[in-house]
Amino acid sequence: MFQLTATPASALSDEPVHIRATGLPPLQLVTLAASLRDEKGHLYRSKAFYRADEAGELDLKQAPAVGGDYVGVHPMGLFWSMKPDRPFGRLLKRDVNSPFVVTLDLYDSVCSHDSATAQPRASQVVQRWFRSPGTQRVPIREGRVRGALFLPPGEGPFPGIVDMFGGIGGLVEFRASLLAAHGFAVLALAYFAYEDLPKLLKVVDLEYFEEAANLLLAHPKVRGPGIGVLSVSKGAEIGLAMACFLKQVVATVCINGPTALYDFPFRYRGLVMSPIPSFLELMRVHVSGAVSLLHYRGDPREKLNQRSVFPIEKAQGQILFIIGEDDQSINSKEYAKQALEQLKSHGRSNGRMLLYPGAGHLLEPPYAPLCYASRIYSISALLNNLISLSYNYSFTQPLLWGGDPAAHAAAQEHAWGEIQKFFRQHLTQTRSEL
Repeated sequence: MFQLTATPASALSDEPVHIRATGLPPLQLVTLAASLRDEKGHLYRSKAFYRADEAGELDLKQAPAVGGDYVGVHPMGLFWSMKPDRPFGRLLKRDVNSPFVVTLDLYDSVCSHDSATAQPRASQVVQRWFRSPGTQRVPIREGRVRGALFLPPGEGPFPGIVDMFGGIGGLVEFRASLLAAHGFAVLALAYFAYEDLPKLLKVVDLEYFEEAANLLLAHPKVRGPGIGVLSVSKGAEIGLAMACFLKQVVATVCINGPTALYDFPFRYRGLVMSPIPSFLELMRVHVSGAVSLLHYRGDPREKLNQRSVFPIEKAQGQILFIIGEDDQSINSKEYAKQALEQLKSHGRSNGRMLLYPGAGHLLEPPYAPLCYASRIYSISALLNNLISLSYNYSFTQPLLWGGDPAAHAAAQEHAWGEIQKFFRQHLTQTRSEL
């Protein structure tokens, strides 16, 4: 009798699932498929073909997929290889109080998604959570700051982290909520397109982010004297600025971001910086129809652009650059290399880079599917806001992010552990050590 098991059946989304099948005919070719619907009802699916062993058993920890959406031994391949039925979709968890529900199906032949008549011989449902029991969510509306603070169970105090995403806008909580399950107090910070914040980002006002850092540090369950910042894309640009100018920030993770100011002016107290120019005519259109912005930004090494480069040598804390080498949105590898050279030229050694070949721009927590390209309407609005004065052009195309699915998945799994190690190392020092 065909039997499919997946354990644990309910777990945090960054925990692996052990998938096994038993009761198969010896050496039987089978199809394993996974599917889920996101909060808007959009379908994401994957499939892989396997051959049972002589005992009629299949263990994804050891058995290689012979075809399908991936090949080789990948115990979590059915999760990270999911693709949207709707082109250019990105799987995002908006409500961390409910899980993604993944259905696993076992077919006794090589079966495509289009085989409407095929019925699975066994099925299993798996819940993937982004919030652990006991984690407290505190809505933040203090002063100008808008966001959500996630606190682990217990008295604390806990290491504090500000978590920021990029041009997607709004409030994105799933990474902060998941990180809180590992013992961190994490403030998911919105900075535009949320509640009464500006709908479009027109200036990076560092005093807003300083207010957020001070608010987090002042919380009785947050361990001082410094906090960390976890940031990606445009958020990583802001995160680096926080590391350079805010003494409260002692550990910063920048995932695939620039190290100079782009797109919008920057201000902090009496300091005003202008962005490096961008050139829309240098964007490139991928065969899929998605647009790569990899080449449209000006070079920070040019003399005229030096005034827009962040003074990274002023950063007192540690900085970790996490880089996807196949990033098709930002030349993040070159930016990180320039930043490390800048530190070295000033006799500083408080920065390091983790480079992941084959990984794209949108590095997420483990087992999240690769988003190779997607429509991000807030980014389109931001770009249209930028180009309206200089170009007779309306930006509506999806954006290209890049990445090879298997390499990207391996990078996400490794980087997630490194992020936690980095913050534990640099946010648990005593005041005298700082």
